[in-house]
Amino acid sequence: MNDTMYKKIVVPLDGSPLAEVALPYAEELAGKIGSEIVLLSVLPSEETEEYQNHYSYIEKIVEMTMRQVKKYSEGHGDCTVCTATRVGNPAEGILDYVDRGHLCLVVMATHGRSGLSRWAIGSVADKVVRSTTRQPLLLIRAKGAHPDIRAKRIFKKALLPLDGSPESEAVLPVITTIASSLQMEVTLLRVLPKANGSLASVENYLQQWCRQLEEQGIPSRYEVRIGAPADHIIDLADEAACDVVAMSTHGRAIGNLWPLGSTAQKVLLGGNTPLLLVRA
Repeated sequence: MNDTMYKKIVVPLDGSPLAEVALPYAEELAGKIGSEIVLLSVLPSEETEEYQNHYSYIEKIVEMTMRQVKKYSEGHGDCTVCTATRVGNPAEGILDYVDRGHLCLVVMATHGRSGLSRWAIGSVADKVVRSTTRQPLLLIRAKGAHPDIRAKRIFKKALLPLDGSPESEAVLPVITTIASSLQMEVTLLRVLPKANGSLASVENYLQQWCRQLEEQGIPSRYEVRIGAPADHIIDLADEAACDVVAMSTHGRAIGNLWPLGSTAQKVLLGGNTPLLLVRA
């Protein structure tokens, strides 16, 4: 692994069970990659009873997370779990923390009303996604999370949509690091709006990337489909039972917002699979 990548995996927690669905994913990643897990809380005020009660909750989560990370960390040294807090607006607190220091990976749930500070994880995740953060973001869909997820290996298959642009390829170094560490199979997908004479060049493009992945010990395959990109990404992820869809977002920045781009937006809203977003 590149020593500059993923020194930290940051998991925002708000005190709700729904926020905790992100933990098993972070635990497996941290154990296999050798990252530190940071449990990040953004609290409304330091002067409330809510703030004080939060620490007994966090102590339990730290203990549980440490036990789980150790299951995956053989050969990767001692993985640590620590906590961090911010006070104020949840999305702003998350962004303030993750955009300082080393490159990190943010793993968070995508919806659910909180028990601690009563912010909806959906709206917070949306603000984090649309921010100017440079950090990769793994969104875990709370609706589809299974209660027994810790009993099995989570990351086995990844789907990587590419459109032939350098921007779409920005996700490749990220998914390569993860896939090589977790022994994942990667499927490359190119969706064309209509059948045309460029099919041979598209297949050649995908074959070249497959060869590069195979050279790094990552099993890979590719598919070419015709139609609406977001629809085929969602459908193939379901058909192939993929564990994560990894894609770059290269919408044009407007002010303080980072638009997803129409395809990523549709996959985020309509998909059923955890989604890894990397800003191009």
